[in-house]
Amino acid sequence: MRFRPGARLDPGQVQDGRGGGGGRGLAVGGGATGIIVVIVLALLGVGVPGGGSGTDPVGLGSGDNGTAAQLSSACRTGSDANQREDCRIVGVVNSVQAYWDGNLVGYTKAPTRFFSGRTSTACGPATADVGPFYCPGDKTVYIDLSFYDELRTRFGARGGPFAEAYVIAHEYGHHVQDLMGTDDRVGNDRQGEKSGSVRLELQADCYAGVWAANAVDTGFIESLSQADIADGLDAAAAVGDDRIQRKVSGRVDKETWTHGSAAERQKWFETGYRTGAANRCDTFAAGAL
Repeated sequence: MRFRPGARLDPGQVQDGRGGGGGRGLAVGGGATGIIVVIVLALLGVGVPGGGSGTDPVGLGSGDNGTAAQLSSACRTGSDANQREDCRIVGVVNSVQAYWDGNLVGYTKAPTRFFSGRTSTACGPATADVGPFYCPGDKTVYIDLSFYDELRTRFGARGGPFAEAYVIAHEYGHHVQDLMGTDDRVGNDRQGEKSGSVRLELQADCYAGVWAANAVDTGFIESLSQADIADGLDAAAAVGDDRIQRKVSGRVDKETWTHGSAAERQKWFETGYRTGAANRCDTFAAGAL
């Protein structure tokens, strides 16, 4: 994945709280959704409260003004995105939001917040253990960039720049669902291979594929190769419920699924990428799963 060298990045869409700390304990509620947040919390034996405005709406910490200023000065162009990981994520955020802003009526931009270790959100305090997630309470995507190392070392993904981009695009898929009211279709249907939670996550994978199909047209990304798409598919499979359960316990329990199988996650990302159309991502339709 290469960015257009002269593309002008907007680092204002990313809040840099690395080194800022914040938060108390581990409690992500308020409907927080993400790549692996529910799965990891379940494996850790931690409950995931849902609904409402969050279990502990403590607001955002102040972060580290030094790192925020550094991000703003370092990440200005596509050339910077081609050289630095944090600038690359800025470029992906810019591209994803440019796509949805131009294709979804009423789209409002949402920030991504970098953090290290732990952070405070409107969905409660969270640690890096939960993985990347979207909090509807403050309409913010949260990610500790160390997750990308975990994606390779813990979950067995190959990694690569586009694997990182897939994660971000998936989380912004949740923001789109929040704006469209899709979350309301899930209710308390939170577990099982055909549950509302699984349908929500697979739709976010599909939306990530839709962005990928249109990424070059946003003006930020110069090219995507088939190898890039393969890295995205590999990352999607790595965080499938069945893959994670088999790695952790040696068995698969479909009744506890929250995100979908490796094959389903790949299938819906491919659907979005192949069609390039968000209206082809109706995972809630009868017979979709």
